[in-house]
Amino acid sequence: QVQLVESGGGVVQAGGSLRLSCAASTSILNINVMGWYRQAPGKQRDLDAQLSRDGSTNYVDSVKGRFTISRDNAKNTVYLQMDSLKPEDAAVYYCNADRVRSGLALYRDIWGQGTLVTVSS
Repeated sequence: QVQLVESGGGVVQAGGSLRLSCAASTSILNINVMGWYRQAPGKQRDLDAQLSRDGSTNYVDSVKGRFTISRDNAKNTVYLQMDSLKPEDAAVYYCNADRVRSGLALYRDIWGQGTLVTVSS
């Protein structure tokens, strides 16, 4: 069993900041790629940022320069630092692990429960 638990969401004023956390039940070094996604009401779930096991990162254009994905391997946690938040950033944010190895098992496409971010204007 592999679990991801998001936290850190809340209500913030436009221009403010939040840091989201994704805690994994196994070493994140066992995960190929971790990502943060957003889903607003009535819209599909879209990628914001990715962090690969080798430390490389990718961001969609709309969050470049504002969001930063990082990790703390000792805490089995991946973070999303969100600065200069805009009203259009309001969404439920989900953590994802594409491939996870735990013991002799391989798990695919694991999602957390999501954490709600509300941006007031």
